[in-house]
Amino acid sequence: MGHHGTVAAKSGRSGRQNVRDMVLSMAAVIGVGLLAYLFTPHSGGDGVHVVDYSSAAASAKRAAPYPLLVPVGLSDQWRATSVEYRKDDQGHAVWHLGFVTPSGKYAAVEQSDAPKVTQLTTVVAGYQPDGSSTIDGHAWDRVQGEPYRGLTEATGTATTVVAGTASYDELGQLAQALK
Repeated sequence: MGHHGTVAAKSGRSGRQNVRDMVLSMAAVIGVGLLAYLFTPHSGGDGVHVVDYSSAAASAKRAAPYPLLVPVGLSDQWRATSVEYRKDDQGHAVWHLGFVTPSGKYAAVEQSDAPKVTQLTTVVAGYQPDGSSTIDGHAWDRVQGEPYRGLTEATGTATTVVAGTASYDELGQLAQALK
């Protein structure tokens, strides 16, 4: 009898162990499946995973302590690939919206109420001033870094940076669409 009791206790412990292992295995399989899905080309065949940023933008606009900018009227050749609104380690409100541009380059809208220098250093590593562009009657400072270049403008209490590997021309198109 004592022998059966020991077996029951062991099987109870290993039963929980088996369930845990099964759950972990399933999580791993689902994770691999998701990764495979994200990196497998879908419609269009270039592997770009397009996101709908409208609801994220709407809730970020309510939460942001500055006028949050979102592009309006871009052609569908501009494909949004990432969107995020969060507080950084210093408590600054950070808005990010990334795109694949019509030429296949990368461009992003980065807004933050962090000091301008902090915001620029974060977004355009090793930046140097590179003149300015006039967009909708506003002067935007150009900065060139590695690998990104950017256009920047103060927007109320925030600094807006439109940056990426895209040309100043494409960055300007994105900046001009911001409302």
